[in-house]
Amino acid sequence: MPVRARRASFPEVVIERDTDTEESSEEEEEEEVEDDAVELDDPEEEEEVVEVKGKEDEEGSSAAAINNKKGKSPITISLKKVCKVCKKTGHQAGFQGATYIDCPMKPCFLCKLPGHTTVNCPHRAAIEFGVIPASRKRTHNSLDYVFERQLRHRVPSIKPAFVIPDEVKCAVIRYHSRRITCLEFHPTNNNILLSGDKKGQLGVWDFSKVYEKTVYGNIHSCLLNNMKFSPANDGTIYAASSDGTVSCTDLETGLSTSLMDLNPNGWQGGNSWRMLYGMDLNAEKGLVLVADNFGFVHLVDVRSNSKKGDSILIHKKGTKVVGLHCNPVQPDLLLSCGNDHFARIWDIRRLEAESFLHGLPHTRVVNSAYFSPLSGSKIVTTSIDNRIRVWDSIFGNLDAPSREIVHSHDFNRHLTPFRAEWDPKDPSESLVVVGRYISENYNGAALHPIDFIDISTGQLVAEVMDPNITTISPVNKLHPRDDVLASGSSRSLFIWRPKEKLEMVQEKERKIVVCDRKNSKKFGHGSDDDDDSGDDDFSSKKGKSLKSKSRKPNLAIASCSKKKKKS
Repeated sequence: MPVRARRASFPEVVIERDTDTEESSEEEEEEEVEDDAVELDDPEEEEEVVEVKGKEDEEGSSAAAINNKKGKSPITISLKKVCKVCKKTGHQAGFQGATYIDCPMKPCFLCKLPGHTTVNCPHRAAIEFGVIPASRKRTHNSLDYVFERQLRHRVPSIKPAFVIPDEVKCAVIRYHSRRITCLEFHPTNNNILLSGDKKGQLGVWDFSKVYEKTVYGNIHSCLLNNMKFSPANDGTIYAASSDGTVSCTDLETGLSTSLMDLNPNGWQGGNSWRMLYGMDLNAEKGLVLVADNFGFVHLVDVRSNSKKGDSILIHKKGTKVVGLHCNPVQPDLLLSCGNDHFARIWDIRRLEAESFLHGLPHTRVVNSAYFSPLSGSKIVTTSIDNRIRVWDSIFGNLDAPSREIVHSHDFNRHLTPFRAEWDPKDPSESLVVVGRYISENYNGAALHPIDFIDISTGQLVAEVMDPNITTISPVNKLHPRDDVLASGSSRSLFIWRPKEKLEMVQEKERKIVVCDRKNSKKFGHGSDDDDDSGDDDFSSKKGKSLKSKSRKPNLAIASCSKKKKKS
């Protein structure tokens, strides 16, 4: 007797689509294909085929009934378009080309207010006085009206014209093996730029010679979050990393000394692993101040190269302290910010838990907080709620900011957090630079500009971009003595200079150095696994000249494989 094959019961498969029109159109196409493939001339054969199909339908329905009796639920395959923001069907949100489409279930992605979308948001370009106007602005006082109309034009302006670096002078493509996390200019050599990346590497680049660059890969094992030069020795730099160590590195030799290790026993689990984020130096007391991901600040004595005292809780326990900054005029004043939605002012002379002088509340995470570079009397903070907040005087009322400026820097990708950085050369202390997250449509290309904002009024002074840089530039640093802007976009470094200065000099080549991936692997630089590998968009166009409105400079492209990297 032949063995009868047992037919396995399979759960019913249900396919969901957005509309019934898609299903019907697909069914019609399938029927047309079947009609073309099977042409039955004999009506009897056609009847037999119909009977067979009927039997198969009966078997399928009986199998479905058996599955229902056994309690097997049907398998549902959804082909509906799902919104990435609210996870609901019927609509989509996110970037479509150079345009950001808002989710209708959420408020505006830019200003976080309901009633409109990002495309027609009134704050898409920074308005004159920001969201909250400064004091004595837009008032209806008659004295103010007379002053503005009759006396304002007679008062000489003491604010000099802003000098904006708006053209790429030189660049290194794929300089780091992971995304860039921090930048720092050399305190005495105007042409030296230091950069840190996600892998813990420290890069030293002489951008005047372009090819003079070195990468030290043996200092830290993961993210290099912050670095500062030693005030006593310009050849020494201190760095804080997510591996829980503070290092002191000699830039000439690359030799590094660990000043503090918060994880001496290695990996013991995520709940106990300490990572260092914020860092600053107090030259008067000879201290390196570093903050971790549990809300504590640690003091390191640079004279003894050891930790000093106990750790102090300065923010909510269990939250990151991502920024520390000592006042440039009064170094005993310390400004901190963290993930507990607060920025706080402290006195280092009596640094204890809950002993802050004043707290500056925010609605979301605070990425950075800085005193003004010359007088130290102003404060600017950058928060994830797309706000740049300004306090005009630390000696006045700090309960509310003097100004809130709407700016796009809330991100949902693997990026280094955006930070509004002061221009250290500006005597009026009103110019900041910050990268933009939402892209704009520039002649059909989706570009992410770098914005220069006048924080005294909230005006957008300038937006700089290059048509070949299609990646986001969250890390930006203005030179303390020269009209130079350094920007880190993904794994690449770019040096910007003003066009006016370039036109006064003789015609020069714009040098772009492209690092070879094969060579980088040789020195221990693996490929980047994050979503920050978009700098290939720039390198794919490396044979084309960079666009310029005024003139087309010569472009020299060379591989950095000829130069040696140290690791």
